[in-house]
Amino acid sequence: MKRTVVLAGALILGFGAFGAVRYQEVARSWYSDVARPWIEANLPAWLGGAPAAQFIIVSGNIEAHESVVSFKSVQSRITALPFDEGAEVKAGTVLARVDSSDYDQQVVIARANLNAQMKQLDVAEQNVEATRKTVVSDEADIALKQLEYNRAQTLLNKGAGTVEARDIAETAYKQSAAALDRDKALEASADRSVALAIANIESARAALQLAEITLGYTTLRAPFDGVILVRQAELGEVVSPGAAIVTLADIDHVWLRAYVNEPDVGKIRLGEKVTVTTDSYPGKEYPGRISFISEAAEFTPKSVETHAERVTLVYRIRIDIDNPSHELVPGLPADAKIPVKAPGQS
Repeated sequence: MKRTVVLAGALILGFGAFGAVRYQEVARSWYSDVARPWIEANLPAWLGGAPAAQFIIVSGNIEAHESVVSFKSVQSRITALPFDEGAEVKAGTVLARVDSSDYDQQVVIARANLNAQMKQLDVAEQNVEATRKTVVSDEADIALKQLEYNRAQTLLNKGAGTVEARDIAETAYKQSAAALDRDKALEASADRSVALAIANIESARAALQLAEITLGYTTLRAPFDGVILVRQAELGEVVSPGAAIVTLADIDHVWLRAYVNEPDVGKIRLGEKVTVTTDSYPGKEYPGRISFISEAAEFTPKSVETHAERVTLVYRIRIDIDNPSHELVPGLPADAKIPVKAPGQS
């Protein structure tokens, strides 16, 4: 009897514990599936505020187009470096110069070679003129030798001439014909010499142009309006082609690189206008525009902090910002407020 009472008590306690656990599971499921979504949707209205999903806030850093400016095709010592870091320059402004004496001399040599080739053309043209006159003389001579041979042959046919006289006239005619062929060949050769001289002039002129272009590379100019972020070289330093001299940034047009959580990427649109703010200028807003949304998700970079809770996958976006006042500089932290678009809304 005692054993039966104990067993019954254990069964009652077991069913009670099972019921408590089952009740907790049902309550937790109801709160997660029904109560919490309803509270999140209606609590902002109760508190008198706007719905929480009107904007997406993203954070990032200001970036700009940067160009590492260097000398091309020249190696020499820097003789001028007029600007320091932070200086604003206009397109075409001289950023640096190197010693150009070697390249000046190359231009002198190339120009002298061009002059020599032009004189060579004059000589070739004179040779052509001389050979043409020789050919004209040969043509007149062979015409005369032809007449003399015909005359000697006619006299021989009439019995008034001799075979020897006819043979001498024939030989003279053949010699005159050979001289004409030779001088015509010389004339053709002289014509080819003129063509060669013309080609040499074109080559020398191209070499001069290349030397002048290379000389121009001894002066380094700004490719666009911008600000010098870094000066990598110093006055008097010997630089090689491609060695960094300064890093120039276009800060008239900057952008914000940010990341959007995967659940929010369907709520933003390409070309959408956004508002950018910074801690450096409290209360000031900068208009921007979403110009890029990555097509593929990526893992959250460790250096990136988003306004919402970090998730495993994010989409990179770019927000273009006009910066005429140059207040936004590369590396400056900034936030962007993006209006939320419902799925399918343009």
